[in-house]
Amino acid sequence: MFGVTTNLRDNAVAPDAIRARVLANRVDSIEELRAIVGDPTEAVRTKHTAWLTPLIREYLRASAFFLLGTSDADGNCDVTPRGDSTSVIRILDDRTLVIPDRPGNRRVDSFRNILANPHVGLLFLIPGIEEALRINGRATITRDPEILAEMSIQGRPAVLGIVVEIDLAFVHCARAMLRARLWDPKTWPDDDAIPTLAAMWNEQKDLPAPDESAGKRREGYRAELY
Repeated sequence: MFGVTTNLRDNAVAPDAIRARVLANRVDSIEELRAIVGDPTEAVRTKHTAWLTPLIREYLRASAFFLLGTSDADGNCDVTPRGDSTSVIRILDDRTLVIPDRPGNRRVDSFRNILANPHVGLLFLIPGIEEALRINGRATITRDPEILAEMSIQGRPAVLGIVVEIDLAFVHCARAMLRARLWDPKTWPDDDAIPTLAAMWNEQKDLPAPDESAGKRREGYRAELY
């Protein structure tokens, strides 16, 4: 994929022409979509629940990393990674969980979105496990000191908590992970071949490239996780 994206700049066809062609072939209706993709089986269509089963609870307790998807009142979307050294997600009951928020850059993109539009989507992952857990629901922000203390790491409580009332929960099959060979170390790129946060940041701001002669990925925040 990365090679294709790079080569588009040197392609004999102008990028504007490619963009126009791609958009001209867009799919505009459910009927068109189903004609291409087909219909799910009944088992797939009904595989979700609106509550956590005992085995889904087990998966959640083992998942220390997840992605949180939110959108604002106008539908502008955002996805953020969330993780801890161990899972401290609180399961209040079969339909409610609380996820911790840790110190960060204070943009509070997710929180601003939740205040405008409570609907969220979560994707939970476990290293080495090729199935993922998906949960959709409605979120509120809590500052309850007891629940924040219960989600402490290294003696530090969560800054805030996100309470999710579950509308839908189901396990996503392994196809994407298998195609990407995500957990296969043999497919992982050389760290030095991937641009750093500092390099990309400076490029976005039209600043000179950072001095990384002493090594890459040595930002100070890496020692201040909690």
